[in-house]
Amino acid sequence: MGEAVIGVIGGSGLYEMEGLEKVERIRIDTPFGEPSDEYITGVLNGVKMVFLPRHGRGHRLLPSEVNYRANIYGMKKLGVEQIISVSAVGSLKEAIEPGHIVIPDQFIDRTKGIRKDTFFGDGIVAHTGFADPVCHTLSETLYKAAQQAGATVHKGGAYICMEGPAFSTRAESFMYLGLGAAVIGMTNLTEAKLAREAEICYGIIALSTDYDCWHDSHDDVTVEAIIKIIHQNVAMAKNIIRNAVGQVTMERSCPCATAMQYAVITDRKVIPESTKQKLAPIVGKYL
Repeated sequence: MGEAVIGVIGGSGLYEMEGLEKVERIRIDTPFGEPSDEYITGVLNGVKMVFLPRHGRGHRLLPSEVNYRANIYGMKKLGVEQIISVSAVGSLKEAIEPGHIVIPDQFIDRTKGIRKDTFFGDGIVAHTGFADPVCHTLSETLYKAAQQAGATVHKGGAYICMEGPAFSTRAESFMYLGLGAAVIGMTNLTEAKLAREAEICYGIIALSTDYDCWHDSHDDVTVEAIIKIIHQNVAMAKNIIRNAVGQVTMERSCPCATAMQYAVITDRKVIPESTKQKLAPIVGKYL
């Protein structure tokens, strides 16, 4: 599957992609441990694809337990250059109703440092530009694909990434409203950081399931309510992905493709050989 181009990471409710042809299941060992599950490779509408359920089949992993480094590393090894990430989120805007789709373009970090969100360390230091944390080109494609699928879709907005697994307190929810963010979730920021280090374009289909607990005329967020909306949203997300895969530009002119060109600041002579080997798929061409 070295020719695979598009990766799909499925969030809550999205554990498989119907319609894939020439399906194979591949288990990958990485220097960063085991990915969330087997990678499912195949062809969708003539485009090679790699699919991975973020939380594992059966939803076994907490947001903080997901091995994000292994997941992205495996995608890179399988030749993925662009990732479509799907996740359930809470809405922080009146206009973003449960059932709507959002294509976020920014992040606010509210995680607690538990997660490993960089491939670097162990004798090598890199500082990656992250001012624009998702791929504009891929996000534009996802937005247009959502419109074609008939979704009510919102373009842009900040995604607050919280630690979880508990939902927000009411005080936190009102604080997030004051920050002007659009949605809140528990996973995408970590993936976006690692995708940037791996020079993989990254775009998000965020599925609005609830109003968190800030809205005075809607019930507070519950798992029961979320699951009901997720089933509707996941079907729409799959249609968006089917539309998007045929529109993704294979030749990349975006900054994602060369994000690490000048990011490594460590003297090449002092980088341990074992670290160079470990990071060969990520930045080997620059070392």
